[in-house]
Amino acid sequence: MVRTEDRERVLRVVEEKRDEVVDLLKRLIRFETPCPPGGNTLPAQRWMARMLEGMGFTVEMFDVFPGEPDVVGVLKGSGGGRSIILNGHMDVAEVRPDEPWRHDPFDPWVEDGRVYGRGAFDMKGGIAAMVMAVASVLEAGYRLRGDVILESVVGEEAGEPGTVRCIERGYRADFAIIPEPFGEIVIGQGGCITVWITVKSPVTLHDGTRVYWLHAGGGMEGASAIEKMVKIIQALQELERHWAVHKRHPMLPPGMTTINPAVIEGGRHPAFIADECRLWCTIHTLPNEDYEEVIREVEDYIRRVAEADLWLRKYPPTFKWGGKSLVKEKGEVFPGFEVREDHPGVQTVAAAHEAVTGREPEISMTSTVGDAGWLNRAGIPCIYYGPGGDLSRAHAVNEYVEVEEVLRVTKVLALTLLDWCGYTR
Repeated sequence: MVRTEDRERVLRVVEEKRDEVVDLLKRLIRFETPCPPGGNTLPAQRWMARMLEGMGFTVEMFDVFPGEPDVVGVLKGSGGGRSIILNGHMDVAEVRPDEPWRHDPFDPWVEDGRVYGRGAFDMKGGIAAMVMAVASVLEAGYRLRGDVILESVVGEEAGEPGTVRCIERGYRADFAIIPEPFGEIVIGQGGCITVWITVKSPVTLHDGTRVYWLHAGGGMEGASAIEKMVKIIQALQELERHWAVHKRHPMLPPGMTTINPAVIEGGRHPAFIADECRLWCTIHTLPNEDYEEVIREVEDYIRRVAEADLWLRKYPPTFKWGGKSLVKEKGEVFPGFEVREDHPGVQTVAAAHEAVTGREPEISMTSTVGDAGWLNRAGIPCIYYGPGGDLSRAHAVNEYVEVEEVLRVTKVLALTLLDWCGYTR
């Protein structure tokens, strides 16, 4: 329990550091870390490592991919308290040359109480908040009893496994918060997984042979991989409609279990019958579904459809699920998750939010995705608590975040650290 005088002291320090919070956010935006293309986070992560070391963290930096490191800082507690992970991704959405930005997207500007620039909302505002929350607690003269693990990870925008790499290296805590701009307290998300479905003919046929295998009695077995893929697309649409009726979650909109045929590749030349066709799909799952079970469900349904087709029965489609990077491996996985509303960590954040804002927080789930699913899958209860606003800002031209929202998150995280970890003067 945080004493009133300690709460007021920490909140006063955060308010006094308002300009530092904005300056830190602007500094983070100046690092050009769009993903795709990726491979550009090393200068930002080196800078982050130095900053955490200056705050008293023990810092480890390790590659996720060559030249693309995670940074993890551990601030050891005095003992007897609960530990916490604060996690944020350093990469931001891509910027295309033809986008009509009012200014350079990596030269941030402040206007009408907003900080503009690529990544301001998603999620360098959240990173600034979690760093400054720790800095404010320390500057106010408190030592936390539990450990604080601060993770600056890479590649979330393209499904790269920055957070997974932290888990693989053994970083664990009793609770975790990711300050993504999904809303006030987000206790669950649907999952997302991609799949490549391939239809391939064992032979390559000239366009002129189509007349023989198209008609009865032609004497030649043949098929267009593109035309066979049409059957699979139709089957996926049927499965999606079935899910919309039979798969529901009380905190998410009906029909969120979508199957999106996003990319199709096939054929080689008009003079040939298409001997291969590849379809790239994005599949969304419910928070309480394991993506491996969904994989089995999709494969079983498509194989049953293929069994009803004489050619696909002999040459069934193949599947390649997920991957570590949309950029490098053309695949991704984000597990769904849900945390109980009465979980002590959720209640701690809720109490801190009410102390800062004077009202109870909104508690929700999101149909989009982030890294919290991986932490929950590893047995670390994790929620989102970040700056509020329209999520469409996240990848938008002239992206911005409200300064007051970043300050709110900083204050709530600071009080959460005191209450969750415990503290001494």
